[in-house]
Amino acid sequence: MSNVIYLRLKYKRKVNINDQIRLGDIAWISCAEELQSKLLNLFVYEVTENDQTYKVIDLYNIIKKIQNLYPENDIESVGPSQTILILEQPRTKMYPIYVFFIWTLLFIGAAMAIMNFHFDVSMPEVQEKLHSMMSGDIDRSVLWLQIPYSIGLGLGMILFFNHFLKKKFNEEPSPLEVEMFNYDQNLYEYVTFNENELNKNND
Repeated sequence: MSNVIYLRLKYKRKVNINDQIRLGDIAWISCAEELQSKLLNLFVYEVTENDQTYKVIDLYNIIKKIQNLYPENDIESVGPSQTILILEQPRTKMYPIYVFFIWTLLFIGAAMAIMNFHFDVSMPEVQEKLHSMMSGDIDRSVLWLQIPYSIGLGLGMILFFNHFLKKKFNEEPSPLEVEMFNYDQNLYEYVTFNENELNKNND
């Protein structure tokens, strides 16, 4: 009875130029111990300077290579059918002036968005109405209502995004993290189709 090789590709892996990619780097393998050590060290790909940001390794090519070397074994694959190699780019130095400029731009943009929203819903009139209903004093300043409202708005945003600096309040993902995850999923689906050499050969 032939041995069975169970193969599960990893979804993605970060690599650098000139990295020698072995099968063990991009896959989990379950089979006979002696064969497993050979498969873990099986050469798959070498990252070159000609590679762009992404390189797709398709399961089909891996199965072909294993079958040529070990034809007596059956291969059972589970999980993803491609692995995406992400070529790490050198980090550019972040100058304080750039950080200050970006922070100022985001601060002004967020402030404008909040002010425009408040203008659209007539927030000053609403707060004056609440002020007159709660205090009965029309001539009194409404700052006693506006100041805690402004503080609560900031605290509400911190709680909503579940982050304060690098600290998370609980393990629940924030809406921003969910959106980034969905963006990554869509990006990887696009890359696995458009950067896959098998698909390019069929065009």
